[in-house]
Amino acid sequence: MKVVRVYSGDDGESHFQVVSPEEFAEVAKRLGSGAVEFNTRPSPSFSDYHTAPRRQYVVGLSGQSEFECADGTKYRMGPGDVLIAEDLTGHGHIARGIGDEPRVLLAVPLAD
Repeated sequence: MKVVRVYSGDDGESHFQVVSPEEFAEVAKRLGSGAVEFNTRPSPSFSDYHTAPRRQYVVGLSGQSEFECADGTKYRMGPGDVLIAEDLTGHGHIARGIGDEPRVLLAVPLAD
């Protein structure tokens, strides 16, 4: 299980931070308001620089994703991996669906 946080830095760019499963267990306790979303996305796909729509964590259920920040750092994530999306301001990150299998994602809102 890979857990990666993407957040907005003081420089206006998004950055990654690897999070341990124990740290993620604490983050997951901070449930926010809003719907838990179940999404299917095609692969291959490309979503240029964007910020997270809300503070949330996204669990990959199937398919492969790749996330990239402006410094060129990339993380590939698959089923069971978690992206904690907290880059609500700034330049944002790129998201790609890679491979041929559609991505199925579960997005859970986090409290501010």
